[in-house]
Amino acid sequence: MVTKNNMNPKTLLDYYEINPKKSLGQNFLHDPGTLEKIVAAAEIRPDDTVLEVGPGTGMLTERLAPVAKKVIAVEIDGRLKPLLDIQFEPYSNIEVVYQDFLTTNVTELVGEGDFVVVANVPYYITSAILRHILESDHRPRRLVLTMQVEVAERLIATPDDMSVLAVSVQFYGIPRIVNRIKPAAFWPRPDVDSAVVLIDVYDQPPVDVPSEKLFFRVVRAGFGQKRKQLRNSLGSGLSIKSEVAGNLLEQAGIDPRRRAETLTLEEWAALTRAVALNLP
Repeated sequence: MVTKNNMNPKTLLDYYEINPKKSLGQNFLHDPGTLEKIVAAAEIRPDDTVLEVGPGTGMLTERLAPVAKKVIAVEIDGRLKPLLDIQFEPYSNIEVVYQDFLTTNVTELVGEGDFVVVANVPYYITSAILRHILESDHRPRRLVLTMQVEVAERLIATPDDMSVLAVSVQFYGIPRIVNRIKPAAFWPRPDVDSAVVLIDVYDQPPVDVPSEKLFFRVVRAGFGQKRKQLRNSLGSGLSIKSEVAGNLLEQAGIDPRRRAETLTLEEWAALTRAVALNLP
């Protein structure tokens, strides 16, 4: 029998007659050094619950279990259950939930206590996973995620190169790239380089906004028409005249001719406050 002592995901999957699905973004991380760096970056405490999205063949999960109180792994691919049942048999603190993570209630999964998210996420839904976690009522203390390097670089962008994704993540926490990974660390090999991103989540957002819902409505409106001046993209996104949008921007201390990618988090917050005061 192939067991956890065999750290080659291809051998494990071949034994269980499982072919990786491109439709699920299955590229299984197996490089021992990289796995250890991910666990170290998470700085897991003995009383922590760890939420893992997509355990795959369980190689990261097995490194999380000895340092955490509990590991809850959410796996969409039920074909992996026979493999994971054997892999996790020695561990009493691993729970596997076979479900689409994007349909889960995070609070119901982890409870009300402190938790950390550690995962090698499917690259095609990285942004959706980040939104699902960070917009949850109960957010983690920290996230450590493996993702496509281009997406990682977007998360840490600064004004002049901002995006909806960068603003959204930086509203909730401080992202930074802690490691870069070559395709050979995965099987099957992805076509892109990858990165490990650490996000330390704020207890409270660093800017004052009347509501998170309105803040993101304003941000999405501002980015709704790329390369257009803010008074035009904001006007279109909020269904108001460009002159009205221009006045709102001026009230917030922002030149209406600027573009969305140049604004700071505080400027988006100031604009949100102006919208809240002036629009029904």
